[in-house]
Amino acid sequence: MILPSTVADTWPLASLRAVVFDLDGLMFNTEDLYQYVGGEVLRRRGKVFDHQLLDQMMGRVPQVALQLMIDYHRLPDTVAGLASEGEQIFAEILDARLELMPGLSALLASLERAHIPKAIGTSSGPAFVQKVLSRFELGPRFQFILTCEDVSQGKPNPEIYLTAAERFGVRPEELLVLEDSQNGCRAAVASGAFAVAVPSGHSHTHDFTGAALVAQTLADPRIYRALGLPYSAE
Repeated sequence: MILPSTVADTWPLASLRAVVFDLDGLMFNTEDLYQYVGGEVLRRRGKVFDHQLLDQMMGRVPQVALQLMIDYHRLPDTVAGLASEGEQIFAEILDARLELMPGLSALLASLERAHIPKAIGTSSGPAFVQKVLSRFELGPRFQFILTCEDVSQGKPNPEIYLTAAERFGVRPEELLVLEDSQNGCRAAVASGAFAVAVPSGHSHTHDFTGAALVAQTLADPRIYRALGLPYSAE
């Protein structure tokens, strides 16, 4: 992992007024599930889902990610065809394998006690987002949810986080963004937000240059400190 400079040391932390969560790999272990699905799709075609391809795809909107897979392996498939096949495989494993990421429940509860508004900004589509949130009844706990259908340019473009700041009625620098991937973190940094990288699994190798913090998990006490929240190691 390439560690960032000490951005947090000079940031006016008292100005942070809202939080935006990425979804895949940050709130849920879906990046692990995506790797399984992508590996199975490619296995059926005699191909391998290697780390180079995974790095390119992580954090991208589905259409872009699947086109990268097609181009990388020169597949004869269409994006729509791969998406349909992947959705079928994903549905077969979702109930048994979907999990909340460590620290999520406690952080959501702490934000709610402090009346700090929160939202989701994800590259996934709205149907999928609703599917995973509903399994844990999390949707109503967020002020709003931005998906790939709410922006014209996906991550690493900063549009989704600039849109979130506008929806909250705050300046981008008053927004704390939690991301697990390089592409997502680049979007947050480019927007001017206080970007917190929370890598997991393969994304531990990503470059998070410009992030204010690189946290171990969502339970990292530095996230709480940045937001002025009391921390309890539960």
